[in-house]
Amino acid sequence: MSTYLVQPENSAIAQSAGLTENTVKFGVIGYGYWGPNVVRNLEQLEQADVLTICDVSPAARNRASKLYPQIDVKSDPADLISSSKIDAVAVVTPVWTHYELAKAALEHGKHIFVEKPFTSNVAQAEELIELATRKNLKIMVDHTFLFTGAVRKIKQLLEDDALGKLLYYDSTRVNLGLFQHDVNVVWDLAPHDLSIMNYLIQESPEAIVATGQTHLNRHEDIAFMTVYFPNKIIAHLNVNWLSPVKVRTTLIGGEKKMLVWNDLEADEKIKIYDKGVNVTSQEGVYNLLVNYRSGDMWAPKIEQVEALHRELSYFVDCIQNDETPINDGIAGLRVVRMLEAASESLRHRGALVRL
Repeated sequence: MSTYLVQPENSAIAQSAGLTENTVKFGVIGYGYWGPNVVRNLEQLEQADVLTICDVSPAARNRASKLYPQIDVKSDPADLISSSKIDAVAVVTPVWTHYELAKAALEHGKHIFVEKPFTSNVAQAEELIELATRKNLKIMVDHTFLFTGAVRKIKQLLEDDALGKLLYYDSTRVNLGLFQHDVNVVWDLAPHDLSIMNYLIQESPEAIVATGQTHLNRHEDIAFMTVYFPNKIIAHLNVNWLSPVKVRTTLIGGEKKMLVWNDLEADEKIKIYDKGVNVTSQEGVYNLLVNYRSGDMWAPKIEQVEALHRELSYFVDCIQNDETPINDGIAGLRVVRMLEAASESLRHRGALVRL
């Protein structure tokens, strides 16, 4: 990040926005693809107010000014970060900018909300966590899927032992584009599933294998990851920017029941199958007897809420009540550590990398 010239603060912001003393005042850096969603949801929260939006793009600043004439719009993030009126900064920018922007915000005493993935490497994540801990500030990494009705329902089913002992997590997350210029398809799409796995599976991963190929630019646009957990739990991720169709399907297998989560379904996103295999004899490989169980299928009711709205509301609550988010810096670090391991495995064409 370049050296910024700090501009005088706009003393009329608070009066023009009608702010109250008990709200958390936000500045949002980045108003491209995801930033408008962050601003919209923060503006809908009674306990939050957006004071400043920052973007280097004149077109993005123009869009923000038209939609939110009451919000100050700037081009230099230093103006936002240094403002004494702002309590928390949302960093909604490319991953290679996260570390410097987040570090500057923390050094100025701001809580931070950072788009996934948290940082470009493990060392950066560890430094930000240490800095936030020392200054008693909150970090939330934008692992939005943890706040969807579907993932919350799956978490409940696992905690209630409805599926039985977990056997595998198998995800396909593919579409045509959006091609990223600064990261490969693993760093772009896999953080969703890695954060979900980190939330659902009560074990730390032991090793990762990743294979992939580059077709259109210098970054892998198709990749396959296998993650090994203790107790024979295995996860497989298929991420792809070159698919002719968009697919968002996850299979979760347990000893009792199995689950299919299709995130593109409008209504029945989760279907639970009373299907499985019972081993009735293990007296030698040739005498192995297997009974296949095929029972009912049902689709539980899923709460219909906007995940980002719930996530940002939770972040405000954590700030106001001094609580640690489930998707804090440590959760973000775990995902970055797996991404680093996957990158190393990719460089060595599928070598096993231990975590």
